[in-house]
Amino acid sequence: MTLQPDDRLAITRPSGPQAGTYQLPASALAALLSPAPVLGISGLLWASSRSAADNSWQAVCWSPELGLFTCVAGSGTGNRVMTSADGFRWSPRAAAAENSWLALCWAAELGLFVAVGESGSGNRVMTSPDGLTWTARTTPADNMWTSLCWAPERGLLVAVASSGTGNRVMTSPDGLTWSSRPAADLDWRAVCWAPPLGLFVAVASTGVGQRVMTSPDGSRWTLRSSAADNNWVALCWAAELGLLVAVSSSGKGNRVMTSADGLTWTARTTPADNAWTSLCWAPERGLLVAAASSGTGNRVMTSPDGLNWSVRSSAADLGWRSLCWAPQRGQFVAVSNSGTGNRVMVSP
Repeated sequence: MTLQPDDRLAITRPSGPQAGTYQLPASALAALLSPAPVLGISGLLWASSRSAADNSWQAVCWSPELGLFTCVAGSGTGNRVMTSADGFRWSPRAAAAENSWLALCWAAELGLFVAVGESGSGNRVMTSPDGLTWTARTTPADNMWTSLCWAPERGLLVAVASSGTGNRVMTSPDGLTWSSRPAADLDWRAVCWAPPLGLFVAVASTGVGQRVMTSPDGSRWTLRSSAADNNWVALCWAAELGLLVAVSSSGKGNRVMTSADGLTWTARTTPADNAWTSLCWAPERGLLVAAASSGTGNRVMTSPDGLNWSVRSSAADLGWRSLCWAPQRGQFVAVSNSGTGNRVMVSP
């Protein structure tokens, strides 16, 4: 079932003053739970929510300072961005260009959303201070930019690409001016910053034995041995666990790998060989959550430690591409590139 803002939820008071059954709009319930408590069901139970349009939604992130979810898409006309304050009610926004946008992050110290894409001519970055108005930025190479992250301790944005010759990394101190950096010509799919390690870490879906690279500054990169030659597509740093965690869309029972230092990686047993596409860490919940684009009724998996994983029922069998955690709302939000009117799912 897709929960809509105008839906009515029944609340029953069985006895006492004003006993009876009352109806509350779903939108009012969302407002009452803001800020929401962190519930034990967060990440375990999921519900569908209506997206602003049936676009190919590729990335979602949360800005604590703005209290806003923002998504970017690889398709759509004049509406390749959507925003929401609660995860349920989404509004379409115009992107800076009709590019295929693949990744998005919030750089708090810059006060900017920054998105990168795989198409466009010299304009494969766009930025926004509020999620509503977007500006195209000049990129040094028309590579297929797949992922980016912000490192406040370095004052640096780093993006990685799955195409290009000797230039599959670009960096920026402000989101506006970008510079190419040398890196191995692998299909880099995800990058993150691990503050205690002082390392940027990226994972790839190609390569022989070395599908990881690390850098202390975003400019000098070193290849590292991966736990398996899987298609590694997503990565995060779980600070409270002291672990880097990556997920894959291929492999036999080993579609997770972890590392305490970014250098040495260990394969972990996964409960389903789904095409895992994204993951995030929720410290307030003490939970890692991953989403997949394949599987039957089980396109979510969770772990309290990165080592032991359990499958969870997804709201729908759609192509889930990205998810994020909003601690102020106690809420996970995931977005999909498929589905009809239900390309968002939320938990709780």
